[in-house]
Amino acid sequence: MGAVTPTGDPVLAARFSVPAVPKTFVRRSRLSEQLDVGVRGPLTLVDGPAGAGKTLLVADWVTAGDLPGPAAWLTVEPEDSGPGVFWTYVLQALLHHGIALPDHIGSPARPGKVDHSLLTRLAAWMDGRDVPVIIVLDDFDGASASAEVADELQFVLRHAGDGLRLVIICRAEPLLPLHRYRAAGELVDIRSADLAFRSEETAALVDRHGLPLSADVARLLTERMGGWAAGVRLSALAAERADDPEDFLRDFEAGQSTLADFLLAEVLRAHPAETQDLLLRTSIVEETHPELANALTGRNDAEAILAELQRSNAFVEPIGHSWYRLHPLFAEILRAHLRVRHPGLEPELHRRAAKWLSGAGLLGEALPHAADAGDWDLAATEFIDDLAIGRMLTGLDAERLDGLFAAMTPDASGPATDLVRAARELTRHDVERGFAYLHDAEQKLPDDPRDAAAAQFSCAVLRVLAARVAGSADMAETAAETAAEAARALPADRLEQRPELTALMLTDLGSAQLWAGRFDAARSTLSAAARAAEGPATAFPRHEALGRLGLIDYLHGWPGHAESHARAAISEAEHSGLPTSARTGVAQLVLAAVAIDRGDLVAARDHLDQAAASSAASRDPIVAVELVLLRSRMRLMEGDPQGALQDLDAMAEKPLASAAPSPWVSDRIAMARAAVRLAEDDPRAAAQVFEDQPPNTPEGLVAEARAHLAAGSGERALGILDALSDDPGRGPAVTAWALLARAQAVDALGDAATAESLVGRALAVSRPHQLRRPFLEAGPWLGRLLSRRPALTRGHDWLVDAPEGRSPAQRPKQKSVVPSREPLSERELDVLERVAQLMSTEEVAADLHLSVNTVKTHLKSIYRKLAVSRRGEAVRQARELGLL
Repeated sequence: MGAVTPTGDPVLAARFSVPAVPKTFVRRSRLSEQLDVGVRGPLTLVDGPAGAGKTLLVADWVTAGDLPGPAAWLTVEPEDSGPGVFWTYVLQALLHHGIALPDHIGSPARPGKVDHSLLTRLAAWMDGRDVPVIIVLDDFDGASASAEVADELQFVLRHAGDGLRLVIICRAEPLLPLHRYRAAGELVDIRSADLAFRSEETAALVDRHGLPLSADVARLLTERMGGWAAGVRLSALAAERADDPEDFLRDFEAGQSTLADFLLAEVLRAHPAETQDLLLRTSIVEETHPELANALTGRNDAEAILAELQRSNAFVEPIGHSWYRLHPLFAEILRAHLRVRHPGLEPELHRRAAKWLSGAGLLGEALPHAADAGDWDLAATEFIDDLAIGRMLTGLDAERLDGLFAAMTPDASGPATDLVRAARELTRHDVERGFAYLHDAEQKLPDDPRDAAAAQFSCAVLRVLAARVAGSADMAETAAETAAEAARALPADRLEQRPELTALMLTDLGSAQLWAGRFDAARSTLSAAARAAEGPATAFPRHEALGRLGLIDYLHGWPGHAESHARAAISEAEHSGLPTSARTGVAQLVLAAVAIDRGDLVAARDHLDQAAASSAASRDPIVAVELVLLRSRMRLMEGDPQGALQDLDAMAEKPLASAAPSPWVSDRIAMARAAVRLAEDDPRAAAQVFEDQPPNTPEGLVAEARAHLAAGSGERALGILDALSDDPGRGPAVTAWALLARAQAVDALGDAATAESLVGRALAVSRPHQLRRPFLEAGPWLGRLLSRRPALTRGHDWLVDAPEGRSPAQRPKQKSVVPSREPLSERELDVLERVAQLMSTEEVAADLHLSVNTVKTHLKSIYRKLAVSRRGEAVRQARELGLL
């Protein structure tokens, strides 16, 4: 007769069998190595949910591994918690696996409490062995519920010394004092996160089923399953019957597969009705909290149920601060089951979740639930009441919020929904529709601001944005005053919690003032916006404000300040992680303009390309205009006036989105057209440009004076220059242009001494900023003047020496600005003249139709004849000797 338990039942030998490992099993060395490490100490715990691959992992390791001693396998069942039953099975498992026991150990032969001396004898025998015994307890959860069995096991494990290595496979932690083993470094934990398949392991498992996967599909399947082993295997089995297995695995419906049957049977139905109800209802949220779960169930038992689910590895994991998360695949299957068991309940659950999350200050999580409930009035009202409208206008969440409210149905018609619609239209620069929705919202708001303070303030903020889009500084300033009045009805700390609103409003106001040419007001407003509190929400308005401050600096002729502000704007964007497409582009335009003035067209072209890649390139009128103007200017400097004119004509065919004209933008367009006419040697046409479009800015007046000088109207040019106010805020760039224009005028009138003095002042003003363009575009008169006074250029080699590795600007061929006394060879003079024009070796070769090597040969000859070793020295020496 075979062995029996103390209750008289026969011992079931099948429970001693090591489970067979299927051919499709994927051996994962990273986990086997953890088991190897574990059996060097007393205790290894393999703890994970159903289907995580725990048993097969250990079975494969026992079968194939190089173990430090003999191993016995026991699959534990709940009935083993009865007195003496567990230890009967342990002793029989040892015998079954060929581990002989001494006779004196005995057995728990009769019902009742286990004789403690048996445990003592067993522990002493193990402690005296030369090699340890490895006992694997699979599915230990049932017996672990018995504190008595756990205490007995702990006694044997503690006193067996190095003679026992215990490997426990379970779904919930046993009642052993695990904290002591962890503190002593004597426990190896292999938990759910370790057991989860990685994408390459998923690919290997599916491949064992004869279904090779691409890396992308393997990654998607792994993410969908959360690395759950049983899910991967069951989906592979289902895919074997599909016409296109890879497409099936990419897109399969979990709720209609064997996965659902497995999880519903193994996990959901194993729990009491209250637990099942909680799991079904909380499946609609990505993360749950006991109080949120109570709101969804209408009961007050969630805290205890969630804790028990987590302890029993029922696909519920804690994520900190009393929050829990369901396994994503389990949640998906539960949602499908919820629709079957409680049809029509899901929208109400979403509505409850939205209200609880919003009340808990989690608006971002609440809005999708309100949308899923189809309650757009709730979604919009919570959004506006939370003063969150700024999050739709800026920040990394703007695109998600725009997409969420894009699904809003027409029947939603409260003031909050109209404000949200207005915000969406204004971000697309649709002024007409934006104003219409703002008007509708204002008609529905209560007269007393205290009754809807958040909505009143949000409406005023959107009015500022609308005014900016419309190009109306007056409207923007009025709306900003209204916003300040509405803000007084808000609690004192509300705006402090939403710093992006103030930063956005100031940036929009400053932008409208900039467009209108109110530069002092714009500088003050934008500076206040740039001082907004740092953070992800204010990153965009700070970035935009800094870029526009740089533009103001550039327009006033301060290239150094402009560059500093532009680089600060770019640094703000990079520090906050704003993608290139989400940036304004103004900062890159400023850097491009400064680079052009310094003659560095390579850097300028790179900055223009980056500006064009921003989202503002097609929506912001400032960016759209400046892109065209700067590209036109580059073409002009490269000797292509026709191409420059084509750019300007193309822009004229597309009217600006802004309704109100900008005085300084009109000036810059006129200046660009006049520059093209001058390059075409048509000064009368250039002067006519300003007759048709009188300039409004100092820079425009200087350009008009230059046009009249080229047309031979020196007296009129001087009159225009005399009309320039002595503005202390005018920067070196505008000053240099004005000085050179005045020098040309007085030189034409025969006052050479004053002209030379003015050119000297222009050189001194331009040198700290490396401003080459005013001199490159000055015209032949400057060369004639310097022929008389070559000493003026002494110390100004920066005019020729461009930054190393850069390709300086090429300009249309014209007379040199230096005297000519002693000729080189004709070809050497050609080369030297182009070097003086800041051409690279390659550009000289192309212009003269020579090879690069031939140009280098000419340069060596020039260096030898002039006794110099560098380009800049050659040009300087040639100027002093008059060799050009």
